Amino acid sequence: MGESLLPCVEVGAGEHAECAVLLLHGLGADGHDLAPIVPYLELDPALAVRFVLPHAPQIPVTINGGMRMPAWYDITSGDLRTRHDLEGLQRSAAQVRALIEREHARGIAPEKLVLAGFSQGGAVALHVGLRQAQRMAGIVALSTYLLDGDALQQELDAGAKDTPIFMAHGDHDEVVQPARGRAARDQLRALGLAPSWHSFPMGHEICLEQLELLGTWLGSALAG
Repeated sequence: MGESLLPCVEVGAGEHAECAVLLLHGLGADGHDLAPIVPYLELDPALAVRFVLPHAPQIPVTINGGMRMPAWYDITSGDLRTRHDLEGLQRSAAQVRALIEREHARGIAPEKLVLAGFSQGGAVALHVGLRQAQRMAGIVALSTYLLDGDALQQELDAGAKDTPIFMAHGDHDEVVQPARGRAARDQLRALGLAPSWHSFPMGHEICLEQLELLGTWLGSALAG
């Protein structure tokens, strides 16, 4: 398993961690991109949280003229409902599951692990987290949407139905239209899940107020 693992940035409790947050970046970024938000979450040091921020593989991205960049899957058009590279998604999902298994092997119980992501990374976090057999501490989906939502009703795992979900989106998001985020929220609710939903007067970004709410939510999810 070690040879196939994605390289990662790690911050926080390190080898003494009792909880973990696996945090997936957006298109064209890397694992360093979201590391600066960690202090603003103001988590209780007693939780001993390790943040694991993997680097997505470098692949050609069609919508960007075939330029190679860090991406969890290819994007072929501007239509969020049809543009997904499902083969690439499955590859990334397997890589994320390998990191989850690595955390379990390092002593992190499923109920002490949160899978989180922003934008493209958030879409992968939802895709993987909703298909986990064991209940996790939580799933965090920031400024994102559902991938392969038509298959979710059949693939939604029983363990995921009890996993808390935090969703947030900017009202002025010019990259992932707010309607796509709301559609994801509504589909999850229709399947019997209860995601918490937060909207902010911002674009495709992360704001301080959002981090304050997320920090409170993470503290509760990881302490439970």
